[in-house]
Amino acid sequence: MNPITLFATSILALAGAGSAYLGQYWLAGVLFLLALVVAASLKMANTWQKFVVLRAGNLQGVYGPGLFAIIPVIDNVVAVIDERIQTTAFNAEQALTRDTVPVNVDAIIFWHVHDAEKAALAITHYREAIDRVAQTSLREMIGASMLSSLLSDRKAADERLRDVIGCKTAEWGITVMSVEIRDVAIPVALQDAMSRQAQAEREREARVILGSAEAEVASKFVEAAETYASHPAALQLRAMNIIYETTKERGATILIPTTMVDSLNPASALVLANQGSPSPLKSAA
Repeated sequence: MNPITLFATSILALAGAGSAYLGQYWLAGVLFLLALVVAASLKMANTWQKFVVLRAGNLQGVYGPGLFAIIPVIDNVVAVIDERIQTTAFNAEQALTRDTVPVNVDAIIFWHVHDAEKAALAITHYREAIDRVAQTSLREMIGASMLSSLLSDRKAADERLRDVIGCKTAEWGITVMSVEIRDVAIPVALQDAMSRQAQAEREREARVILGSAEAEVASKFVEAAETYASHPAALQLRAMNIIYETTKERGATILIPTTMVDSLNPASALVLANQGSPSPLKSAA
């Protein structure tokens, strides 16, 4: 009984008791009878509620929110529908995917009643029906999906479930807002196999990258070798630069025989010898 009805009933009952105390029994009887009528007829629905009322077995109307009155005995409130957003958790255990992999899937559905009349009259227990339809649709979706797509593309699976469940529940006056898959559990042995496969894929990619780097480095070495072959003095200058780089941090002085300098670039030394000119490094020495 809602607070307003309780207050009105209490006032009438107290008035009837007072009348009986004063000896006005007929008035007391009327007041007590009126209190019973008010208690049975005055209803109040909250802003999120709808009352479905039948009169002599036929639909009288859907009332709420606010205060309303019914005729006692003739009218009957058969359902009080909550139109707020509801959540229902459901799951599928040991369901086989399209590639015959058993999985356990947990999901949750967000829904609300948009037509209280249909929810009360079109189906017996709409909450239980939503749970059954959600479980059946989830198993159908799992059976039509590959394990890889089920694990990697949950958003698409959520949208498919929402559309399928929504089409089935729309006839009951229920709107499915969203469906979210919370967890997909696969057998431990399969988890190990997938982990090894992923590790092998990463190793293969690493080897491919390393091979590409080696090929690129080798091509650069070939270009350098062709440059040095075309310009012998460039190789000699490079050798001098290497010697300088190895000694600049220590600040030491290194004495190098001229024969060692010539061996760094025999072709250049041979050309200079044929020209009758001393080696540039020898002159520098």
